Amino acid sequence: MAKLPSILKIKGITKKFGGLVALNKVSLEVRRHELLGLIGPNGSGKTTLFNVITGYYKPEEGRIYYKEQDITGLRPHKIVKMGVARTFQIPKPFGRLTVLENVMSAAMYGREATASKGKAKSLAMEWLKYVGLDKKADIEAKTLNIVERKLMELARALSTGPDLLLLDELVAGLNTSEMMNVVELVRRLVDEKGLTIIMVEHVMKAVMSISDRVFVLHRGEKLAEGKPEEIAKDPKVIEAYLGEPIKV
Repeated sequence: MAKLPSILKIKGITKKFGGLVALNKVSLEVRRHELLGLIGPNGSGKTTLFNVITGYYKPEEGRIYYKEQDITGLRPHKIVKMGVARTFQIPKPFGRLTVLENVMSAAMYGREATASKGKAKSLAMEWLKYVGLDKKADIEAKTLNIVERKLMELARALSTGPDLLLLDELVAGLNTSEMMNVVELVRRLVDEKGLTIIMVEHVMKAVMSISDRVFVLHRGEKLAEGKPEEIAKDPKVIEAYLGEPIKV
């Protein structure tokens, strides 16, 4: 089977904070409809890489290409409108707005921005139903528990109409049952909706079980890249991060 074309190409990205080199000449290629797991120790540069891709940080060196277009240094709102969305490690909803209103606000400023509340509501409800929060649509977001906040954060990102979705520790803080439900949902977004996903995660059971490929960062540099079963047994990855081989 022929490989699908790339949706994202990261070429030699370097990002510094004063004297600290957070990313050092990182290169990565992500293919359409791929679920890529992005792993590594705390401080390895995973979230920094997300921030560079989505325009929150401008790199000192390197270029980022999305669908063959150079998006390096573009503002976040422009990148969202091109079809790149993300979630954050800690969801920060508009607490006094309803769950539906939170998701509508993203829909109104996303890829297919609409001034029509009716269209935004319809789109928001579609994604709330998909993630299983439709019955919570009319309650205040501040009343949601942790898994519900994570799912609302996911629905907000999805309502912007992405082709490329970046998930930053989506299952952190969830119990095993909640985690597996969310992991299955993420996999369906690739298989049913045709999205491309990069997933930052520390829970190895989650990321290894659904990723097509895994990319490992360590101290701001690429340490390894390959299929989950290869990464799980890689001596360099075991020494730097996993501690011991894991079953995939």
